Parts: sequence; C-alpha cells; structure tokens
Amino acid sequence: MSERGLDTLTDAEDAAGRRAPWLAGDRVKDMRPRLRLSRPRFRSPAGLSTRLLLLTGVFAVVVEALIVAPSAASFHERWLLDRVRVAEAASVGVEALPYSEVEDDTARQLLEIGGVQAIAVGEQGVRRLLLEAPTLSRAPDFIDLRQSDWVARTLDPWRTLLGPDDRSIRVMARPRYRSGDFIEVIAPVQPLKAELREFLLQSLLLSLLISALAGTALYAALAYLVLAPMRRVTASIERFRAEPEAPSTVAPSGRRDEIGRVEEELDRMQEEVRGALRSRARLVALGEAVAKINHDLRNMLTSAQLASERLAASADPNVAKALPRLERALNRAAALAQNTLDYGRSEEPPPVLARLPLGPALSAAAEDAGLERDGVRLEKKLPARATIHADADQLHRILVNLMKNARQAIQADVRRQGRGVVRVTAKTSDDRLILRIADDGPGIPDRLAERLFQPFVSGGGQGAGLGLTISRELAANHGGVLNLIETGPRGTVFELALPV
Repeated sequence: MSERGLDTLTDAEDAAGRRAPWLAGDRVKDMRPRLRLSRPRFRSPAGLSTRLLLLTGVFAVVVEALIVAPSAASFHERWLLDRVRVAEAASVGVEALPYSEVEDDTARQLLEIGGVQAIAVGEQGVRRLLLEAPTLSRAPDFIDLRQSDWVARTLDPWRTLLGPDDRSIRVMARPRYRSGDFIEVIAPVQPLKAELREFLLQSLLLSLLISALAGTALYAALAYLVLAPMRRVTASIERFRAEPEAPSTVAPSGRRDEIGRVEEELDRMQEEVRGALRSRARLVALGEAVAKINHDLRNMLTSAQLASERLAASADPNVAKALPRLERALNRAAALAQNTLDYGRSEEPPPVLARLPLGPALSAAAEDAGLERDGVRLEKKLPARATIHADADQLHRILVNLMKNARQAIQADVRRQGRGVVRVTAKTSDDRLILRIADDGPGIPDRLAERLFQPFVSGGGQGAGLGLTISRELAANHGGVLNLIETGPRGTVFELALPV
C-alpha cells in the first residue's frame, strides 16, 4: 500500500471538522437539534370554525331563497286563478239573464264579490265584455295563465310587490265551468300585494326557523366530526414541532374515514421522524468514535504496510499467492476509512466507471465475503464474456455486502450446519444489466423487510446495519438501483440493476 493512501487518512482526519462537523468530537453538540418553542397562537376570526359557520349561514340563506321564491310564485298564481274562477261563476250568472243585461248596481256587486274590475270571455274567436269596469288610470300588466313560463311565474310576485299600488293586472286563463277559448279578468293589485306580503312574511319566518335549526344541527355535527379532530391533529403537530423527541400524547381515534387516516398517518410520520432523530444521534456518536480511532487505524495500516513489504521479499510460493490479496485488503481498508469520513457529508464519492469482467469481480467479492467450497459457496450463471460498466471498488463493496449478509444468515441457521449456496445470475434487459444475488438461507423477518435499507436496520447479521444502506447509495451513484425482490423460508433475492 502506498504512503499516499495513508496520508489521505491524515488529511481527511484533519479536515473532518471542516467537512463533517459530526465527526469532530468537540463539535458534536453543535449538531444537536435546536428547538425553538413557538408562542401560543390566538385563533383567528378567519379560522376554519368561523368560515364553516359563515358557509352554513350562506347555505341556509340560499336554501331559504330556493324555498320562498317558488312558494311566492305558487301563491301569486293561485290568488289570480281564484279570482278568475269567481269571475267565471259570475259570468255564468250574467249570461243566464235575458239578453245578458245587468244593471249597474248588480254589476258592481258582482265585481266586488269576484274581486275584479272587469270580466270578458272569448269563444270561437269572438271576445265579449260581460262586466265592464270604470276607466283605469294606467294600462294593466298582462299575465297569461295558459302558458307555462316558470321564469316569468317566478318573477311575477316580485313585480307585484315592487310595482305601484294603483295599477291592475289583466289575467287570462282557460275556462273551467263554461265553454269558450278563454276567460279574462282585470283585478286590482293592492289586495294581492297585501296578501302576498303577509304570506311572504310568514314563509320567511318559518323558513328562517327551519334553516336555523338545520344549520345549527349541521354546524354542531361538523364541529364534532371535523373541527374537533382537526384541532386535536393541529395541536399534535404544534407540540411535535416544539418538542419532536417527546412521546406522542394523542393516540389515533380509530375512525375509518379520512380524518382517521390523517391521524394514523400523522402518528406514523411522527414515529418515523423520532426514529430518524435517534438514528441521527447514533450517527453523531459514530462520527465521534470514527474521529477518535482514526489515528489508531492509520498506525495499524502503517504497520501492515511494513509487514507486507517484508513479505514481498519471501520466496514462499504461498506467501506470494496471498500477498496480492493482502495488498488489496490494505488499499480497500484505507479507501473505506476515507469513505467513512466522507459519509459524514451524507454523500459518496463519484464512481470512476470502467468496463470490468463480471466473473472475476464476483470471485474476488466472494473471496472477501468468506464464501468457500466447503461452507457457503458461490454459484455463477453468467453470459459468456460478461462485463459490467462500474467503479471497481464500489461494485466490490456492493457485492461483498450482499454476499457477506447471505453467508451470515445461512451460518446463523443451526439446521444448515454452515452450508449453503449464493447464486448469482446476470441478464441484460433494455439498457440495464441485472444481477440477481439469491441465497437459500432462512429469509428476512417481515418486520425488517420494509425497513431493510434504512440506516442501522440489521437483517439478523453481525454488522451495524449500514451495509445495505451504503450499497443502495453506491448503486444510485451509478444510475442504478438495488432492491429486495423476495424473501422467505426458501431464501432471499436481491436485484442490482446498473446501466449497460
């Protein structure tokens, strides 16, 4: 191993405080979360409860308008139709007289009884005036009840209310008690306006009472079902923001609707954040430990380098065979120490890509992972002259992590007596080379499978739980991905996909 590799450790250690504060023991306290308690917030008048109350009131007014407007139109039409029917009955009495002649006093009494000012009938295209009223001060408004125009029917009551009191209404309708094409009357508007005003007042009061009761019940239901849970969720978020490491004091209510899902997801998110904070604290402790052992590691590697130089002068063929492996291990140890320091910056060095023969790379990784013919052995099924485009050292770390985890899982199963198989297959799919690393071990527990790639989550091996996390990050640096495909009693399968 070169002196430059050992000097790199010293340089990285000296720069640890500048590049990765969590690696410097005297700066560990600087990375602890600084919590700032928020001041109590006063509930704004424009809060959700106020908006909900205003919205309920608006809806009540709209519903009231939708009820009152058709009711007023119906009352207005019914009042006019009643006058037409009374006038129709009066017209039958007038025509019963000889020559349909009516004295002035009798005509006036009939008009007063019918509440109209004039009566006319139409039959076979001829219009006949039966009872003639005095001369009117202005032309009356015309309403034809034979036509069904709901827009006009809705607007007629308001035209009556807002119009002058001295006007009249000319109404035309189909006769019911006599033959003919139509019956036409002229009625004063003042009695209709008085009765319509009284009807609207009663309807308005009744609809207001119903709307108030319905709105109050609706607001109370929404306040209980929506506002109260949202206040609990908001309070939980505020407490979590002020003190994220404190245990949660609000348990999910168990509801099956969207509010219940929000409560469950919030509780799950808070637990995950607390776990991330605990992992961060462990990273701080790990960084402090790495900074302290860096000097000792450099001295050990220096001693190992001197020993390897002495071994290079030996004529023993076994020593000459083992020496390259020792040199590779020392170089990788130096690189690993450097990368461990760089891990404090939450990033890996960019890969130096090269075309590598896949078979020898797997054999070297299997050797360093402890795979042997008499124990856990490696089986390869590769295309002829298979190559891979990757960084040699980072690919080696990925493969060693996967194979070592498989070996440890198999050896941990006492029924296997330390024997098993790690099978590696390769195929090309689209623009990616897919490596499948499968073992016949006992599998990974379900409770760990979903979090297997998180830091400090171990699948049952003897490591700290960083191997798979770093391996996935190295694969991502290559533009690839590392995934757990399946696991169970028959074994575990990982898939490493790298660009061709």
